[in-house]
Amino acid sequence: MTHHILKASKQTVHLGGFSHLLEPALIVDSGDTIDVETYTGYYLYKQAPPEFTPPEFLEICENLAPERKVGAGPHLLTGPIHVRNAQPGDVLEVKLETIHPSLPVGFNAIRAGWGALPHQFNQPALRFIPLDLENNFAEFPTGSGIKIPLKPFFGILGVATPEHDRNSVPPGCYGGNIDNKELLAGSRVFLPVFVPGALFSIGDGHSAQGDGEVNVTAIETSMNGTIQLKLHKDLHLRSPIAETPSDIITMGFGQTLDEALEMALKNTIDFLTSCTNLSPEDAYVLCSLAVNFRITQVVNLPQKGVHGVLPKSILPISFSNNFILA
Repeated sequence: MTHHILKASKQTVHLGGFSHLLEPALIVDSGDTIDVETYTGYYLYKQAPPEFTPPEFLEICENLAPERKVGAGPHLLTGPIHVRNAQPGDVLEVKLETIHPSLPVGFNAIRAGWGALPHQFNQPALRFIPLDLENNFAEFPTGSGIKIPLKPFFGILGVATPEHDRNSVPPGCYGGNIDNKELLAGSRVFLPVFVPGALFSIGDGHSAQGDGEVNVTAIETSMNGTIQLKLHKDLHLRSPIAETPSDIITMGFGQTLDEALEMALKNTIDFLTSCTNLSPEDAYVLCSLAVNFRITQVVNLPQKGVHGVLPKSILPISFSNNFILA
């Protein structure tokens, strides 16, 4: 096992989407760990305060090569990371060991035509929000006394697909712009692999976000972390799944919340029947009795997200032998 350091630079980031044609920023073996650096706010750096734009970020914004711009999305992602021996049909485990903001400021933006209430809030608005990194909160609005705890996570954790210019905005079976606030440090995310090498990318740091992310953005933050990438040859997934210290997280995506909920529910039933002796009907009942289905986000068009939260505490001890918890 090797430990790597992946700094964000104009050679190691890409903008707007995912592509299997991108030159890898790093090549690793299964089990390797990586200190990874990410930046956010590519399209608004000229409007940002100085503390938001260190020289390294300015160099990316002013000199990113056209071949590193691969989609129409706004996200600046670090990667892709090529995992040796990864093949379509494998599963890539992403262990999130540490996650922390790298700069003392983030932003929130309302974009015209986006968000849960696009007709009521139809004027663009950009706010830069100071982060108290020592005391781990953001006061918003400034001077209000309202203190939001910082719970940092990466909004985008995704792999490439055969599509060469996939937009970074909608999430899907490849992961991508999941925007799931449950995926804090200490979590593991499992992604299906679609192309050789997996080609994993990471970014879209959020310091705080409510379920739904209703106005399009969270506190968008340049974020650093330590991750471990591990291949599973004996697992098969159709959609991402995650494990936190307390829960199993299933995911569903759809153009409506009804579709996203149905997918998350079916994925939870599939998970339970494959890892326990439950029948599909008993798993369906258990979902009604003990699984919490929550709105992940409603703004990453055209895909909305719902996730199911299954408490590990209700499962038998032997369960850990049937899944990837060991």
